Amino acid sequence: MSLKYAVLAALLEGEASGYELSKLFDVSLANFWPATPQQLYRELERLAQDGLIEARVVQQERRPNKRMFTLTETGREDLRGFAEAPPRRPTAIRDELMIKVQAMDGGDPRTTHALIEERMTWAQGKLDRYRRVRERLLDGRTEEEYLSEADRVGPYLTLLAGISFEEENLRWCERVRTVLEQRVTQG
Repeated sequence: MSLKYAVLAALLEGEASGYELSKLFDVSLANFWPATPQQLYRELERLAQDGLIEARVVQQERRPNKRMFTLTETGREDLRGFAEAPPRRPTAIRDELMIKVQAMDGGDPRTTHALIEERMTWAQGKLDRYRRVRERLLDGRTEEEYLSEADRVGPYLTLLAGISFEEENLRWCERVRTVLEQRVTQG
């Protein structure tokens, strides 16, 4: 899948500038589809050229003018077609740390332990951020209330996937850390 559909899906939330989309990716889409601001801006240009989004310039007095982007009906139709089609291939993990853990035997387990500690810090940070976003979305409502009242539940459901992913990352890291600590004490 290309970045195209992630951007189109993000614009379902409404009109947004490139900067706002970049922040949205950081908060809600990065748990399953990360993108740099440069990638986003290039994709926005392509989507506008393809007629899937429209851009309008907003004049600003003390700042540079900004471009605001919205989905066109053609963009909505393209996104609907994408959403209804089955995925082309199953999910695959592509993680540099897994290669390092795979190759760790024969090396110092303390080195891998440090890498696991770093991953745990990252995972906990992301988990904390996702939980704050969840609380903001719920805004005092129960999950059941939110899911029955909200106009769109997709962002909440993908957020739950991100929370589960980071919780599982932490569980796996705890297990690896225990194994590594046992190996260090065994000599």
